[in-house]
Amino acid sequence: AEKSMDGISLKPLLMGGDYKGKDRLIFSHWNGRVSVRHQRFRLDHQGALFDIAADQGQRTNVAELYPDMTHQLRSEVEQWKADLLKGSPDKHRPFTVGHPEFERTWLPARDATSTGSIERSNRFPNDSYFTTWTSTEDYLQWNIEVLKSGDYQAIIWQTCAEKDSSPLLELNFNNHHLRARISETWDPPVMGAENDRIKRQESYVKDFRPFTLGLIHLPKAKGTLQLKALDIPGEKAPEIRLLELIRTKNKTSNGD
Repeated sequence: AEKSMDGISLKPLLMGGDYKGKDRLIFSHWNGRVSVRHQRFRLDHQGALFDIAADQGQRTNVAELYPDMTHQLRSEVEQWKADLLKGSPDKHRPFTVGHPEFERTWLPARDATSTGSIERSNRFPNDSYFTTWTSTEDYLQWNIEVLKSGDYQAIIWQTCAEKDSSPLLELNFNNHHLRARISETWDPPVMGAENDRIKRQESYVKDFRPFTLGLIHLPKAKGTLQLKALDIPGEKAPEIRLLELIRTKNKTSNGD
């Protein structure tokens, strides 16, 4: 390898000998927060220092008692950020639609935002779906970038009770619109709780079914893809788990 090995052999410890190498530094990075663990100390993402050997609960900040160690670990964190986070993708980047090598794009509820009365089935986005959609003023939206202009078949994975049948939905992007009424009803029960001894923190799930809204033209551009309920004849609009977009084989105009 062109780069030297940065691992440390633990053979001396496993063979009953003494470890004489330098202290390892273990970095943790999540959502822009970086902390580092020394063999004895830990520096958290706010710069507080904890003596793990004496304070495993990390309740007492000892940064003032060990200024040299605090300075050293803070410097190590800054160097780590410069080496590994430089040029990392923007967490607010749009989701890509229509990659030339893939005709199908999935936009789950996990990656959408909602307005008004619409709620997630759980505060943790993974495996969640949108429910309690009761107002025509509210909508779902995805921040997207269409990489290849064309006509896309739009499919929503949804549930719709019989008492809430025939809602009118609209999908729009950059002044291109698609409207359709959901003519099929499907109201499955929530699954998973019957197998839990303790109620889980994550969202329970349903057996969502696809409904084809139709074709919408998506130009090559960045923008907000919105799903609206223009008419809610019953108590609420459908519960939404996923939006699926499939690029058709139609030719597009030059320059797209």
